[in-house]
Amino acid sequence: QVTLWLKKIHGSQPIPQYEVNARTVDILYKLLECNEARDRDVSLLIEDMKEKTAEYKAEANYLQGLLIETLHLSPANLSREGASYLKALVNSAMALNTKDTSLASFFCAINHMTSELYTTESENRELERELTNLRKKLTAALMLEEKLKADLKQTEESLEIGRARADSRSQNLKFLRDKSEDLKIRIKAAEDQLISSGLDQSLTHEALVNLSEKLARVQEELVPLKKKLESYLDLPPVIIFSTVLL
Repeated sequence: QVTLWLKKIHGSQPIPQYEVNARTVDILYKLLECNEARDRDVSLLIEDMKEKTAEYKAEANYLQGLLIETLHLSPANLSREGASYLKALVNSAMALNTKDTSLASFFCAINHMTSELYTTESENRELERELTNLRKKLTAALMLEEKLKADLKQTEESLEIGRARADSRSQNLKFLRDKSEDLKIRIKAAEDQLISSGLDQSLTHEALVNLSEKLARVQEELVPLKKKLESYLDLPPVIIFSTVLL
């Protein structure tokens, strides 16, 4: 079936090469079924159109015969103005897609089109409102985007300045650390030289620092004693002497 269908499709042209297996044959068979179903639908539609065309022709012949028999009127006998009116009537009926050319059909078609017009205009107004809102939102979004770009640029510039300052501080800190290490080495060398020349250990930098710290602790311990002593200074000498004896 698939091979016959492919031959029918391509006619005198050779069938393109394809890999023959279960999957490809199954796909081609499904395409065959869809194609045949579409052909059947098209055939039914063509037959239906032919039947409607025959019905319209028969009805037109009937109406034309009726006009000729009852009014002795035919399109060929109409005046130029009458033919123009008839043509306008036919074109109006076709444009309005009416069942016939009666006033009722025209009124129904016009009312329907008027209703559709009102609906379309209402939808257009709603779309215009939505479009206006979208334009406002778009304008706000564009303004926000420009502001964000400016803020981003300013932030990047600030970051560059901050990086430059950080690099400068880092270099200064490294210089101070190196200088401090160099001074420590020099101080240590000077102390070693002084010690080797007979300097007392209590006069070294480390000893002086320890002594300064000890002095600070002693001074802190003297603070409450001084306050206590100041409280005794306000008493009479006799009471102070008695308190000392006790």
